[in-house]
Formats: sequence, structure tokens, C-alpha cells
Amino acid sequence: MGWMSVEELVMQLPRAEKLRLMEALWANLSDSDEAFDSPDWHEHVLRETDERVRSGSEPILDWEEAKRRLKH
Repeated sequence: MGWMSVEELVMQLPRAEKLRLMEALWANLSDSDEAFDSPDWHEHVLRETDERVRSGSEPILDWEEAKRRLKH
């Protein structure tokens, strides 16, 4: 029997344990003192999106509609 990847091990956890793990990872990542440098393209994409929102050509969805679209 070979070694399992972290992803395979996590997939075997019960849902409650997965949620606890996710919360622990998020807390660790958000409390990190390490600076995170966004990729160079990120600012450009955000500016383009902001321009579309300001011009009215970018639709603004409420959170429930956005989740529904992401699920389908």
C-alpha cells in the first residue's frame, strides 16, 4: 500500500473535521506575518472590472445569485 496524499487524507475526513481543518488553515493564513505579493496581472484585472462597474457594463449580483451561478 502506497502513501496517500494530503488531499486524499482530507477527503476521507468527516465533514465536521474538514470544516475544523479549513478554519485552522484560514486562521493560519490570515494571521501570517508574511507579505503576499499579488501577481502583476491582478491590479490590471481589478482596474478593468472597476471601469466596467462604473460604466454600468458590469452587472452587479447579490450574493445569493452569485452563489447560484457558481454552483451551475
